[in-house]
Amino acid sequence: MNALQLAGISICLASTTSFAEAGESDSQPRVRITAGSATHLGPVAQDYPLHTSSSIADILNHPAFAGFARHILPWDGRPYDDQMRLCNISTLLPYHSHVVPEAVVGALNRMIDDVSQGKTVFYEIYTEAEKRLDPSKRHTGLFFLRGKPGAPFAIIAPGGGFAYVGSIHEGFPHAVDINKQGYNAFVLKYRTGFGGAVATQDLATAISYIFDHAEALGVGTQDYSVWGSSAGARMVAAIGSYGTAAFGSKKLPKPSTVVMAYTGHADYSSHEPPTFVVVGEHDGIAPPVIMEQRVAALRKAGAPVEYHIYPDLGHGFGTGFGTSAEGWVLEATRFWKGFIMKR
Repeated sequence: MNALQLAGISICLASTTSFAEAGESDSQPRVRITAGSATHLGPVAQDYPLHTSSSIADILNHPAFAGFARHILPWDGRPYDDQMRLCNISTLLPYHSHVVPEAVVGALNRMIDDVSQGKTVFYEIYTEAEKRLDPSKRHTGLFFLRGKPGAPFAIIAPGGGFAYVGSIHEGFPHAVDINKQGYNAFVLKYRTGFGGAVATQDLATAISYIFDHAEALGVGTQDYSVWGSSAGARMVAAIGSYGTAAFGSKKLPKPSTVVMAYTGHADYSSHEPPTFVVVGEHDGIAPPVIMEQRVAALRKAGAPVEYHIYPDLGHGFGTGFGTSAEGWVLEATRFWKGFIMKR
């Protein structure tokens, strides 16, 4: 990987055949089968993986993502340049750095493969009646990467300053890394433009949805973890501090572990879950000194905390691939696993 890619800039190579172009010459029939709240597509879907030279239109038009493709992308209610190649996708993420298009595409292709195997990868968290009463709830949902049946789940809230949801950078790639360890991983698409309280209500609703449908989803609800980056870290910290009932959902057990990446969130309660914290040393949005104050407060309150500060990094580095933070998601998973084993 060259320096441009490590900085989040990928060189666009000559375009490969787009999904739409390939579809025009494809003679295989596509059979769409609706099951539950998601649309499945037969094995033909996996014949059309995405590439860094694919376009935004290839995401929006991919049959594997039918019915929820726009929830993959960061911004609600904003037109996209359909011809933008995925090697330039970092331009959609102004609060993020070190965006690796190959990681973005790899995570999306994982979902395409899952759909081709008949697995549901997207779930609505609000009913149609709730969405009619509040149309903003149509901009929500849960992406799901299945782990071992009955394994605990992680739910991930990406950041974006409550203006957009950066799932393509610090949601789906995180879920892939967590899932490789056998755990179930969800990525939340929450409402933006309404501030942290509304977004955290969506997180509480999503956790309740998972608990209510745990058997059908094949997940264990004990010792679940909540993961968040930047704005998303504020959301998961609030759930860790005050629980789901404080945000309009049913009362459920607190998470066994909170994983927080680069946030200025300072609030805490007297009973905090074990917490894993990461930040870049040059973060100008969430300076390490701010995070260190909360780390000290949690430790003083008796909560187990593991804190990492990574050199030569600023804000929004995602999985940290190719940087000093590379591997932190696996370290956080190890931390979480320690508290699963203690129960």
